[in-house]
Amino acid sequence: MTMTLNDLAILPATTEKWLLVYQDEHLLVVSKPAHLLTVPGRHPQNQDCLISRVQQEFPSASVVHRLDYDTSGLVVLPLTRKALSTISKEFQSRGTKKIYQAVVSGVPEPSEGTVDKAIAADADNRPLYKISAEGKASVTHYKVLSLLPQQQASLVQLEPVTGRSHQLRLHMQSIGHAILGDPFYATQAQQQQSSRLMLHAAVLEFTHPQSGILMSFTAEPDFLQALC
Repeated sequence: MTMTLNDLAILPATTEKWLLVYQDEHLLVVSKPAHLLTVPGRHPQNQDCLISRVQQEFPSASVVHRLDYDTSGLVVLPLTRKALSTISKEFQSRGTKKIYQAVVSGVPEPSEGTVDKAIAADADNRPLYKISAEGKASVTHYKVLSLLPQQQASLVQLEPVTGRSHQLRLHMQSIGHAILGDPFYATQAQQQQSSRLMLHAAVLEFTHPQSGILMSFTAEPDFLQALC
């Protein structure tokens, strides 16, 4: 069995509240704060999480996709079995669209491009991952949105085609532009530039499981305030 970060460490849950972005009888869309697991971890002290908090208000809410503990942003939570099944199939077939925003060190060149590098578990440094030709195919599109000269950094848009663990972090680090505040793949100086991982799920699009209408949601990141 593969060990994960949740198995190995106690991850203190933030006191920051989750935000309700959309609600109907079939599903919720919420915005998860950073420093909160999406689902309970295996460690007994990692039970406080997004879904446990949401279920206090919406007991039938369930999880169909996750964001890392360090990552903030949009999550869809089905409220019915039909919605869970339908949305799960859409995620599995990559029919959903997810766009992230991140602050990375330096300025990527070219300003728009694609990182196509396979990712594998790092057996010598669990629970980390690594770029490896023997890993699973992983593709990320990136685009520079604005420059942050004071921080010697850039705000970038990241669109993962695949959904590998730590994909966005690794892909940006692999081209020399680590995400600021990343406790795993950034340098110590880059980590110290932010009090949190500067990665946010900003756009989420999927087909409504009942109506068939394309649903599109946007939540702007607030992590620019976290720059130190």
